[in-house]
Amino acid sequence: MTTRARAVAVDLALTTALATAMFVEAIISTKVDGGLSPVGAVAIVAAAAPVMLRRRAPGLAFAACLLLLFPLFAAVDIYQTIPFPSVVTAYALALRGSRVQVLAAWVAASATVVATISIHSDHGLFHFETVKNLVIVVVPLLAGLAVSNYRAYLCSLEERAAMADQKREEETMRRIGEERLRIARDLHDVVTHSMVAINVQAGVAAHLLDRDTEQARASLLDIKRVSGEALSDLRSALEVVRGDDLDAPVAPTARLPRIDELATGLRAAGIHVDTKVEPGVELLPPEVDEAAFRIVQEALTNVLRHARPRRTTVTVRAVDDSVEVDVHDDGRGSVAGPHGNGITGMHARAAALGGSVTAGPADDGGWHVAARIPVGAP
Repeated sequence: MTTRARAVAVDLALTTALATAMFVEAIISTKVDGGLSPVGAVAIVAAAAPVMLRRRAPGLAFAACLLLLFPLFAAVDIYQTIPFPSVVTAYALALRGSRVQVLAAWVAASATVVATISIHSDHGLFHFETVKNLVIVVVPLLAGLAVSNYRAYLCSLEERAAMADQKREEETMRRIGEERLRIARDLHDVVTHSMVAINVQAGVAAHLLDRDTEQARASLLDIKRVSGEALSDLRSALEVVRGDDLDAPVAPTARLPRIDELATGLRAAGIHVDTKVEPGVELLPPEVDEAAFRIVQEALTNVLRHARPRRTTVTVRAVDDSVEVDVHDDGRGSVAGPHGNGITGMHARAAALGGSVTAGPADDGGWHVAARIPVGAP
């Protein structure tokens, strides 16, 4: 049975029950003389019939019940069951209608009670029966309003739960996107730096293979070391990609104490590199530590690829509530343009933590990269 068919069946059963109750009272009433007349039977059926409309048109059903009370009182001498159809339709109206409609229904029902008592009752208006009937008018309206408000409250809870689920899903997708971007930057930094260092060392080894065997061997060993470190960093990045839980803490392999290892590749290529990591830097939060390390790594990669300097200095210091990174070389002052992936990645890493990066020609020649990242950034 469909939902609509079930609703029709319920309304039909309710209408039949209300009509039956009025029929029973009319039959057993001591005031009935000669049994229930055909006009009275028709009046009872007509008075109960509007209940069938209570779902589709509750206002019309309620108004019809009130109007049919007058011919019902005139045709049948009953009092106890006569308000039942009005009570049912009043509840349906309060359940589905607005507060204005409920107020109008209360006024109309109260007026009807006063009118019927004035016309058909043996006692006056100022009687307990008047109060009782006025209460009967109010109760279904208040009950319908209470149920309507409760349903609206449940609906709002469901909407808020759905919105919360949607926000959680959006937040999860945002974090996944940020994590993918972070991994992409890490892979770019690791691969670029390592491949450049390997390329330079391979060139040195090829150049010195016949003239300086020991130096060529040192270059090959350095290639082995750099490639091994690159594989280790790549393995760490791929472990994050394979992991299912984004909340699981992942200890970064890129930390500032390893800066001197980055400089090894440049030194093997004949570049004098001075690294200085001042005290206090080792206490940085992991995300700030890794970002600063990657900025130094990208800056040194650009030095190795483009600048061809004789000397490079790297300084990392903790100043107030920030960490400052300074990379300066005395090369030709020409690196990849400001829109290259490397410099763009440095800007993105710093900006993600509320910091900033400047990169450009130095006043005394060469190239200068300066970054500042707040330690307390979200």
